[in-house]
Amino acid sequence: MLFQGEEFAASAPFLYFADHNPELAKLVAVGRRKFLEQFPSVACPESKSCLANPESKATFNRCKLDFSERERHSHYYALHRDLLKLRREDPVFHQPRPGGVDGAVLGNEAFVLRFFSEEGDDRLMLVNLGADLQLNAQPEPLLAPIEDTTWKLIWSSEDPRYGGFGTPPLGDEGWRIPGHATLVLATDKNADSKGCA
Repeated sequence: MLFQGEEFAASAPFLYFADHNPELAKLVAVGRRKFLEQFPSVACPESKSCLANPESKATFNRCKLDFSERERHSHYYALHRDLLKLRREDPVFHQPRPGGVDGAVLGNEAFVLRFFSEEGDDRLMLVNLGADLQLNAQPEPLLAPIEDTTWKLIWSSEDPRYGGFGTPPLGDEGWRIPGHATLVLATDKNADSKGCA
């Protein structure tokens, strides 16, 4: 699920705004402030003056999206466009089967999800939330390709189109997973293939 403008890193905030008669507007503004006091960062006195008035036209105008940011933030827009395309067009992601996913922890800040296909065309999603990760020994069974297959890279958050620096090939002797990145691999039935491209 994407929040308004998230797909292109919109700079506009999404503030609470409303359009009520003046009497109700005052009650809504007070109720909103009281509701937000449950959050420690808003409960402190200096934060209260920063809360936007829900009835102010300026509050509404601050929330309007600037669609020219799609071009200025084209890396973000391309990333979201390609992720939606992958979900829509990739047969394994588009038609997930019940119970067809398993996962494992690879390190303090990394994990793997394997999406199983009835046709043996699995997907592997490697998520690294930390620094570069070197997997020299691969004892995790979920990382093993199906017999007579290898893994090939089909998507990487490190693609230069998204502002990344590219993805190194996954070698036979170890995998280097870039830091703060996600890779998606697919089963490659060409047994002569050498890891990822």
